[in-house]
Amino acid sequence: MEGKDEQKIHEAYEETIDKFIQMIAKNMSLYGITPSIGRLYGKIYFNEAPMTLDDMREALEMSKTSMSTGVRALTEMKMVEPAFKKGVRKDLYKSEENWYKSFTTLFGNRWRHFTETNIEEADEAVETLLKIKNQTTDEECIERIEHDIERLNYAKNYYKWLMRFIQVVESGEIFDYIPREEQSD
Repeated sequence: MEGKDEQKIHEAYEETIDKFIQMIAKNMSLYGITPSIGRLYGKIYFNEAPMTLDDMREALEMSKTSMSTGVRALTEMKMVEPAFKKGVRKDLYKSEENWYKSFTTLFGNRWRHFTETNIEEADEAVETLLKIKNQTTDEECIERIEHDIERLNYAKNYYKWLMRFIQVVESGEIFDYIPREEQSD
């Protein structure tokens, strides 16, 4: 009887961890990370020891190529790092335990790229609209262009503010305003 109880406890444990890993994968999609890479991160995070690509493939039933691609992406985002274990020749990986560091790196990289692109696009749009404005005598068109240039300048100001916000996150200064939560039970 005791063996069945232990089995149920083990199954409940596995189900609870798997449910949380699914939540991690779902939430990471907010940052442009695929659910499979999110699940990979969750598996590595909850694994007691560093994992090889074969360990990951077996745990997630995915191809070694997918695992390699996922680990590379997670490494670039500073969410997974190489590990070393004496006597193990295969590459080992472990999760970055500091989620605050992972978030600031991931957030900064993703948002910086998109924000810089938006600023460039707004600049190009203003430049193009000014050229069009100089080629027309249609007062209604000129008025509309001037109004749209104002809107684009407003957008550029927002993106410049967002770049300052990204710098506050990347530098860790954000934690002066919103302190990290201490470990609790």
